[in-house]
Amino acid sequence: MPYFIRSYSNMSSPSPALATRLEAARAVVHDAAQMAMAMRPPPGGPQASQKSAQDWLTETDGAVEAFIANRMKALFPDDGFQGEEGGVARTGSLRWVVDPIDGTSNYARGRCRWCISLGLLDGDEPVAGVIDAPALGEVYTALRGYGAFLNGKRIQASPVKDPASSMIEMGWSNRVPKPVFMEKMDAIMAMGTMPRSGGCGALALADVASGRLDGYIEIVINLWDVAAALPLLAEAGARVSPFLQEGGLTGPATIMAANPHIAQAFSEAVSIPLA
Repeated sequence: MPYFIRSYSNMSSPSPALATRLEAARAVVHDAAQMAMAMRPPPGGPQASQKSAQDWLTETDGAVEAFIANRMKALFPDDGFQGEEGGVARTGSLRWVVDPIDGTSNYARGRCRWCISLGLLDGDEPVAGVIDAPALGEVYTALRGYGAFLNGKRIQASPVKDPASSMIEMGWSNRVPKPVFMEKMDAIMAMGTMPRSGGCGALALADVASGRLDGYIEIVINLWDVAAALPLLAEAGARVSPFLQEGGLTGPATIMAANPHIAQAFSEAVSIPLA
């Protein structure tokens, strides 16, 4: 029985196929995370190439994606695979989606807020995910119907009910016009919340799942950034906008996630509907 389910003996057993895949993914991502740590630049100016303004690519991105792609192909040859750098390499009813380094701008400067994100979709439904932030010593895991976990301990969305006591993060992208960004940020601040921006969408969504944040919004974000986080959010009781239904399966889309208590107020403030 997988380590994250052992404490829940009153639960029925998960699908052996999905449980086996999540355990394997956790091990593969752990090895990839150690590779990324070994290749991590020292603190300082970015050691990376710039794809566009504030959009970086390091040697590690390609190496980690290739490592995970090869390992998962060897373990589950019939599964599909999609990566940020390589696109859709294989198709299958079960599909792995990887962001080899989420938060590359942080990684390229030797900072700690970055992660490796590997999610599993069954058709169009997110069913499992692993987010490993090795510089922080944190591993998030989730399996549909069996909870969300941080380092093996169950997590839940925040209980904060008053928006004026909440903490909300907004992701930045050069693909978002400045007036749109400022409109959403003004709406967040008008709620009386504390705005943040940490440069790593997958970890921000994981923070909503764990209660470290009360909400997160990013106007333009891709499937590989959120595939592992979506099962976390669902299992932790957070509410999320219909990212996949609004184009997120095939291209960039908007995501909003929040604890269940402020979700409606947050949704109305930023004019992004909830699922």
